[in-house]
Amino acid sequence: MEKPLNKQELVSAVAETVDLPKAKAGEVVDAVFGAIEKALSTKQEVRLVGFGTFVTATRKAAKGRNPRTGEEIDIPASTSVRFKPGKALKDAVSK
Repeated sequence: MEKPLNKQELVSAVAETVDLPKAKAGEVVDAVFGAIEKALSTKQEVRLVGFGTFVTATRKAAKGRNPRTGEEIDIPASTSVRFKPGKALKDAVSK
C-alpha cells in the first residue's frame, strides 16, 4: 500500500493539472475545503455529482459502561461527518 496523499501533495497535483502556481492552487484547495466545512457546519448536505456526498449525522446521548470497571457512564450527544462515495468514484477505485 502506498503512503497517504497529504495536503501539500494534493495542492501540487492540482497545480500541475490546471497549470497554476502552487500558491494559487493552495488557495483554491483551501477555498474548496472551507466551503464544504461551512456548508456542513450549517447542517447542509454537500453533493458532488460523480464524486460523493458529505452529510452530518447526529448521535443521541446514551448510557454506556466502562468495560474495565463496569461503571455506568454518560455518552454525550455528538455530530459527525459522513461521506458516501458516488458511482464514478466507486468505479474508479474498484479498477
